[in-house]
Amino acid sequence: MTQPIIMDVDTGIDDSLALLYLLASPEAEILAITCTSGNVPARQVATNNLAWLELCGAPDIEVALGSEVPVLAPLMTTEETHGPQGIGYAELPVPSRPLSARHATEVWIELARSRPGEIIGLVTGPLTNLALALRIEPELPRLLKRLVVMGGAFNHAGNTLPTTEWNIAVDPESAKMVFDAFSGLPADRRPVVCALDVTEQIEMKPEHIAEIGRRAGSTPDEIIAEADVDGTLSQASNQVVRYLTDAVRFYMEFHIAHDQGFLAHMHDPFAAAIALHPELGVTRAATVDVELAGSLTRGQTVADWRGMWG
Repeated sequence: MTQPIIMDVDTGIDDSLALLYLLASPEAEILAITCTSGNVPARQVATNNLAWLELCGAPDIEVALGSEVPVLAPLMTTEETHGPQGIGYAELPVPSRPLSARHATEVWIELARSRPGEIIGLVTGPLTNLALALRIEPELPRLLKRLVVMGGAFNHAGNTLPTTEWNIAVDPESAKMVFDAFSGLPADRRPVVCALDVTEQIEMKPEHIAEIGRRAGSTPDEIIAEADVDGTLSQASNQVVRYLTDAVRFYMEFHIAHDQGFLAHMHDPFAAAIALHPELGVTRAATVDVELAGSLTRGQTVADWRGMWG
């Protein structure tokens, strides 16, 4: 039996891999992809998703544009991490089809209402679209089967400010709105938050790209080496492997430039895997809030592990 999923993304190198993983998973039924600004502006995010879907032979999945700015904060993007178009060195073909006529918030609400208790929400970017949808339909937490979020950092260093993770830092107000909206729900309806303390253990290394190439039957062998000249482009015969390699190479070069090794932390594919297979992880319940006012800690996710808030 397939699992119906709404993806809300800011594609993004690791968002791209999460999308490819779900497209390749027979258990996943991607109902729609909604786009928000984050790694790159929302319109570029949408173009990236349309291009990946056409490359992968899935041109009928709805792609909807969402919010182009956070609800309050000025927009931040991170092309230095993900490349000028969000796909590293890859230059994806220009997609041939348009975006959905629906706004992302309409997609969230209308799909959830049409299939109550069935749909998994997977958010791997800022939570802006979902927060805006909740303003219109506050019953969304009860209409979804479950929600999986890649975001936050608990008892772990941040990757944007010393204590803050990127997706939350881009739009802290929306993150707080979403977490607040899900408070008081039964355990199986609470959001599963895949935070940096877990996702920074997910490391893609050159041998993983080589294995993907082999499994796809791509030639020649796909080898990314630390000694390569920066920006070396793939010659893979398989288009998807070629573009993925060019994206991941950029990400690995970014990581080694920041003293993290010649690897890439793949945050979003882990969240996608948890969305499909929650048994892969062990969860721990906590009340979570988001710091909005701190001059040093704005965007920090704070978990009350000991029940001090009551």
